Amino acid sequence: MSTASQVREGLDDHAIPATMQAAVYRGVDDVRLESVPVPQIGPGEVLVRVHTCGICGTDLKKISTGSHSAPRIFGHETAGVVAKTGEGVTEFQVGDRVMVFHHIPCGECYYCRHKVFAQCPVYKKVGATAGFEASGGGFSEYVRVMSWIVSRNGVVRIPAGVSFEQASFIEPVNTCMKGIETLRLTAGETVLVMGQGPIGIMLAVLARRRGARVITSDLLPQRLTIAKGFGLTESIDASRADVGRVIRDLTEGRGADAVILAVAGTALIGPAMDATRPGGRVLLFAQTQHGQAAIDPAAVCVDEKSLLGSYSASVDLQDESARFVLGREMDLERLISHRFPLSEAVEALRLAAHPKADSMKIVIQPGSQWKD
Repeated sequence: MSTASQVREGLDDHAIPATMQAAVYRGVDDVRLESVPVPQIGPGEVLVRVHTCGICGTDLKKISTGSHSAPRIFGHETAGVVAKTGEGVTEFQVGDRVMVFHHIPCGECYYCRHKVFAQCPVYKKVGATAGFEASGGGFSEYVRVMSWIVSRNGVVRIPAGVSFEQASFIEPVNTCMKGIETLRLTAGETVLVMGQGPIGIMLAVLARRRGARVITSDLLPQRLTIAKGFGLTESIDASRADVGRVIRDLTEGRGADAVILAVAGTALIGPAMDATRPGGRVLLFAQTQHGQAAIDPAAVCVDEKSLLGSYSASVDLQDESARFVLGREMDLERLISHRFPLSEAVEALRLAAHPKADSMKIVIQPGSQWKD
């Protein structure tokens, strides 16, 4: 076999095992730790040994609703080390520390030309897998990254001195940046961010980065305290006050120029619209489940309020999101409240699905025993 056609290995032919541990989705609210084959890679692909993978709300939604067929291995906020490269891969070498995107658009279709990348048919395909139907695969020891992800800048090298934990936030930060872009914020505007979980805090920090005055709200005072640690000092305890009334009091009776709804479900869409000034904008960021919602049409027509949506990441923000995270503009590791080894992945997912007051970002770490 010629050198060009050989596949480069992580350590030697025996270093990468034939099987690995993975958290396998088997049905509604049914995830099991199982032994599965390590994925085989082909030309143009890489195999990544996973160190850290964050748990995302979309993972939890799929598990709790059974919206996707089983079996699958979820997890897409993935950072680790290149363990093997396929024929033709020249940009990455075994041992490179990397973060992996699981979606990359084609760049040529109607939706890509209109920069609605999340609607691109290629983007909707998942390009990272630990086996079964491709579903991200980060809740496992190894992930196969497919060729179109590798060739279209979907693998980001992590520089020395930046932890896997910090790097695992590149994809969620990208989604938040896309939401801020969608809002078209200008300096001096007042923005209300409803919900101060990890995503809400990131959205708030990015809105402030644009020069906006940011006010946060949450039902849990503990989360507002955490947000203050990131410089988000103006806040409303939604368990004690009417958020809409307080926002109007703080804005000469108008309401916020923009409201970001970083809380899942539809119950707060009405209050978000109510907290927005006439002519203002509301961004739905966490409403990923189809269904009916009560919306006052006159608020859109007569009051000229705009209801906007933003979903997933933008390839146009790939470089900026990487610079933000890898340059440590925000100490994202501080958002992590719980770290679980892969052997406790089921418990990690259970806690993420039923968070407590002190729960923020929860990560699964197949490489928890490594020296980062």
